[in-house]
Amino acid sequence: MTYCLGILLPSGLVMASDSRSSAGIDQIARVRKMALISTPGERVIVILSAGNLATTQSVVTRLVEASGSGDLAHDLKAARSLFDVADRVGSTLREVIAHDGSYVQPYGDPSASFLVGGQIAGDRPRLFQIYSAGNFVEASDRSCFLQIGETKYGKPILDRALNLDSPLDEAAKLALLSFDATTRSNLSVGLPIDLLRYDTDSFSTENLMTLSAGNAYWSYLQRGYSEGLSELIARLPPPPRFSADD
Repeated sequence: MTYCLGILLPSGLVMASDSRSSAGIDQIARVRKMALISTPGERVIVILSAGNLATTQSVVTRLVEASGSGDLAHDLKAARSLFDVADRVGSTLREVIAHDGSYVQPYGDPSASFLVGGQIAGDRPRLFQIYSAGNFVEASDRSCFLQIGETKYGKPILDRALNLDSPLDEAAKLALLSFDATTRSNLSVGLPIDLLRYDTDSFSTENLMTLSAGNAYWSYLQRGYSEGLSELIARLPPPPRFSADD
C-alpha cells in the first residue's frame, strides 16, 4: 500500500508521496514513488504512483527513457499539454498490463494508478488521476485535490481545512498532516515522504524536500498538531447528561 496526494491551487501544486512498499509483513522496502520530468522554462511534469510496484516501475521507466526521444506515444517532453501527458501515461499503463498482466495475475493484482501534475508553457498548472484501466479524471476548482493508495485516513483534514484560496505553504502543511494521519493509522504507509511545492509559472522543482524519520520539521509538526488537538479537545464541553425524568 502507499499514499500519494496532489493538490491544485491557482498559486501552484503540492505533490506528495510516501516511500513504503510491502509484499507481506516481512518484506518491507523503501521505494521512491515520485518521478520528475522537466525542461527548465518550459515544463514540469510530476508522476506519483501506487499499486503493483513492478507495474508502476515499468510504466515510469518506459516514460523516463522515452523522454526527448521523439516517440509520439511515450515522449512526455513532446506532449503539447498535461492532458496529452495523462493520456500517454494511461496508454503506457495499458501496454504494461497487456504485456505482463496475465503472467502476474496468478500471483497478485497487477493493477496500478497514478497522479500526474505539472505545467507546460502556455497552459495553467493541471492535475490528473489515472485509473488502473488507463482512463483519467482532472482536478478542478470544485475538487482541488486527488488521492491514490490509502486515502481514507488523510482525507478528513483536507476536506475540513483545504480550500481553493489556501496559500501554497498552507496546502503543503495540510498535505503533511494528511500523511501524519495516514502513517499513524496504517503501517503500510511510511517515511520518507517526498513533497514538492510548485509555484505557478516557475517551471522549477527547487522546492522539493524529503522528510525522513528524525527530520526536525516533521517531528515539530507531529508534536504540535497532537498537542494542539489535545488542548482543543480539553476545551470543548462534554455532551450533556440527561436524567431518567428528562
